[in-house]
Amino acid sequence: MQISRTGAQPARHSDVLIIGGGQAALSAAYFLHRFGLGDRYQMLDHAPGPGGAWQFRWPTLTLATANRVHDLPGWGLVEALGLDCDELPAATAVPDYFGRYEEKFGLTVHRPVHVRSVRREGDGFRTELGDGSSVTSNLIVNATGTWDRPFIPHIPGAADFRGRQLHTHDYTTPGDFAGKRVLVVGAGISAIQLLIEIAREAHDSETFWCSRREPVFNPEPFTPAQGREAVARVERRVRAGLPPTSVVSVTGLALTPSIAAARRDGILSWRPMFTRITETGVCWDCGSASSGHSDDFTHLDVDVIFWNTGFRSAIDHLAPLRLRAPGGGITMTGRLATVVDADPRIQLLGYGPSASTIGANRAGREAARVAAELLGVTAR
Repeated sequence: MQISRTGAQPARHSDVLIIGGGQAALSAAYFLHRFGLGDRYQMLDHAPGPGGAWQFRWPTLTLATANRVHDLPGWGLVEALGLDCDELPAATAVPDYFGRYEEKFGLTVHRPVHVRSVRREGDGFRTELGDGSSVTSNLIVNATGTWDRPFIPHIPGAADFRGRQLHTHDYTTPGDFAGKRVLVVGAGISAIQLLIEIAREAHDSETFWCSRREPVFNPEPFTPAQGREAVARVERRVRAGLPPTSVVSVTGLALTPSIAAARRDGILSWRPMFTRITETGVCWDCGSASSGHSDDFTHLDVDVIFWNTGFRSAIDHLAPLRLRAPGGGITMTGRLATVVDADPRIQLLGYGPSASTIGANRAGREAARVAAELLGVTAR
């Protein structure tokens, strides 16, 4: 089988077009080969190399500290990289693994290719590319994830802040925060991990932490039943046409030894979400008598506001298809909620319940099965 390497031009037409190059996209391609459709698809990835969003993660994130990198189907990470890989940086180890995987199974990937828009044309779709060319397809499997759409909530006064603002997307090293007063915003695992990392490793820094809701730390092991229920809640939302929420938002966070130690050391001293950003920091009701806070809690001077407020689905290129439901999301259907209800020729992987790494594999297989069915091929 032929592999389209960096710089190769995409074919002008394919029965199945996969947009994206991360775990869900590779899983879908793997199963398309398994179902006899290896010569009827192509994958367009805008990244410069294999690895999906992992190649852009901060250097201090290791495989041991990352949310679990689930094995791709047919060939696991340990098989590809060896047994002693927990301490490897995720930003290099996962791309290495994904690249070897693409080679081993002969997956057809074109990169870097930027997708500008997808439109219906006749009985299929025309996808406009960044260089002005276009490709057509009968089916769309979108697997673009969320990394390219960092989310920062609108807070009054944000433009007035004279310090630095950045998002998880932009983080590189705790050394950047040496000598700074840093406010970390967010309640997910990235916010907690990076707050601890900056507090412990950024010389002469002072850290503060706030979020919309105080996270729940679960001291008990996370059970498979809890995981299934969390995924089911997210799935119910997307089947109803509501915007998806993250799985972590309904499961809480595991009380790891690192987090327990940070709580004992006073690093995880939580404050509620501020209401306004000022030139020098943030404030809560900005001195209002009704704020309920003491004077020293009304305003906080900081040098950096570090937003760890998550990501949204990177699907702006699908806007011409008008898939949004009145509830603000895209109504999904199918066995694993990967099929767009309004147009079953379009599948979304990494949207809603398939956003986790294990969910991406299951979604990839289901996407290939659905594609085979629509193309009249018996999946085996």
